[in-house]
Amino acid sequence: MAGCERLVYLLDYKTEKYIRVSNRAIGFSYRLFQLAIIGYIIWWVFLVKKGYQDTDLSIQSSVMSKVKGVSVTNTTGTDVQVWGPEDYVIPPQGGAVVFVTTSFTAMPNQKQGYCAESPRVPSGQCRRDEDCKEGKMVEAGNGIKSGRCVSKDANSTGTCEILGWCPIENHSKSHKPMLTNAENFTIYIKNFIHFPKFRFSKSNVLETTDESYLKNCRYNKERHPYCPIFYLGDITKKAGYNFQNMATLGGSISIKIEWDCDLDKDYCHPQYHFDRLDSFASNNSTATGYNFRYARYFKNATGESYQTLYKVYGIRFYIQVYGKAGKFSILPTAVNTGAALALMGAGSFFFDILLLYFTKEKNLYRDMKYESSTHPRFAAPEAVLAQ
Repeated sequence: MAGCERLVYLLDYKTEKYIRVSNRAIGFSYRLFQLAIIGYIIWWVFLVKKGYQDTDLSIQSSVMSKVKGVSVTNTTGTDVQVWGPEDYVIPPQGGAVVFVTTSFTAMPNQKQGYCAESPRVPSGQCRRDEDCKEGKMVEAGNGIKSGRCVSKDANSTGTCEILGWCPIENHSKSHKPMLTNAENFTIYIKNFIHFPKFRFSKSNVLETTDESYLKNCRYNKERHPYCPIFYLGDITKKAGYNFQNMATLGGSISIKIEWDCDLDKDYCHPQYHFDRLDSFASNNSTATGYNFRYARYFKNATGESYQTLYKVYGIRFYIQVYGKAGKFSILPTAVNTGAALALMGAGSFFFDILLLYFTKEKNLYRDMKYESSTHPRFAAPEAVLAQ
């Protein structure tokens, strides 16, 4: 019998009953809640976050870069040397990552032969010839051991003789920028983007028929936002650092190109942001700066091969592109509108709970809200079971 009673209850239908309650505290709070929800939906969801738009985050990008400028150096061993982009830009063809040399140390006229390993290399130190096994490579060193321990006396540690480029590098550090006017070099950054969902493409270069525009313009956020040519000194300044201070030991800077495109308003402009990536390293840290080595080879009149070894310091520019595009679509508009209505319904449920369970007149409100129909056509479950 109890099972049949529960089955009958499953066939009941409940409908809402609206009661106008003169409770100013509840009424004021409910209206305030409604205004907050409406304000949130209109201002934040639709105006700020543009919830009426479909978005495309899968930006496709191509970056090409070109550095221009000339500098002159006059150092011991290399004499007067003119540096053009083909000398100080690595890689010279340009791309999303480009290194600009600002300082260097040189070890000229190295020739392959036998010489003592640097005493600064731990695996190259020795006390007797047996410590320098012939043919073994010196770990983190400059050549292959010959089997002899040189530069030693009875009371000190010597170094192994090696076969390599001699004389070996002196491991000196850069103490000042060598390409002193490098902050006036310019970098031309050409960026093409494409949003496949909307089949929309654009470039950060001004569309103009004036062929002299790119020769004369320099980037300025207000006056020339579509001039993609920057002074290196301005880039480091916008990143919060002095170029000459960075130029001594080098560093790494991120150039971020942000595209935030509203295709409903035909608004799609590049925004540039600059940050130093190695700023975590203190001035006394071994991680400070950026450097690497390369060599230039030549032969003398008799055909002997020589090299000049360069340890170059400079600034590594890393160009990043990101962004999104938005355009009106009925689907996100309907979803966000439905979410707003759901929030309004959740508010009604919450204030019903307050009214029915946390006010002084809760029993009265509960009796008024919940009642069973006594109409003969809607008999109570007990009457049905009695029949």
